[in-house]
Amino acid sequence: MLRYIEHNEPLTILLVAGLIFIALAKLLAPGRFLDFINLLFKPKYLKVYRKDQKFLDLFEALLFANLVVCTAVFFYIIYEYGVGTRTVYPDILIKIGVGIGVFIVAKVLIERLVGSLFEIDDLMDNYLFQKISYKNFLGLVLLPFNALLLYTLDVSEALIYSFLGILVLVNFTGLISTIKTNQSIIKQHLFYFILYLCALEIAPYLVLYKVFVP
Repeated sequence: MLRYIEHNEPLTILLVAGLIFIALAKLLAPGRFLDFINLLFKPKYLKVYRKDQKFLDLFEALLFANLVVCTAVFFYIIYEYGVGTRTVYPDILIKIGVGIGVFIVAKVLIERLVGSLFEIDDLMDNYLFQKISYKNFLGLVLLPFNALLLYTLDVSEALIYSFLGILVLVNFTGLISTIKTNQSIIKQHLFYFILYLCALEIAPYLVLYKVFVP
């Protein structure tokens, strides 16, 4: 039985927008999309398409748009649960979405700059392509999660942590896969890579945790 929720129109619109972004990506490149949805099980997508990666790629941009939308909805649901409201505040929702998008884009740009400064462009390009691909895959996972939380399941702390655990597991799987794929290059620049992990992968999330979790 579907759970009745009042005033969820903005969130529903965003979920539909996410579906449209995914549909457009599939329409744009059906073969690539099929390889993409098998990302966790087959390395074909990473092997084939990292050679043709571009700074601006419409396929990745559409999937990234879905990621931002779905992540914003997911964190807004957590916000609603935390403050005990079921009223959608568009300004807060927009701030969450813009904040997530700006954070991810700024982080990628800084990482590319670091790659250039330390002359490890090839390593950074391959690493970022794989990392962004796994993050975009998280957007696909989040879409049904959001639908379940909005319309079917009663939101609870245990359920939120369960979904967060699945998302962290997918992200961790992507990180391990990326390191294994680029291990020969990473060994040549091990010090820089460890420095990068500490400064740009771990530290930003620790700072965000300290800011938003009292």
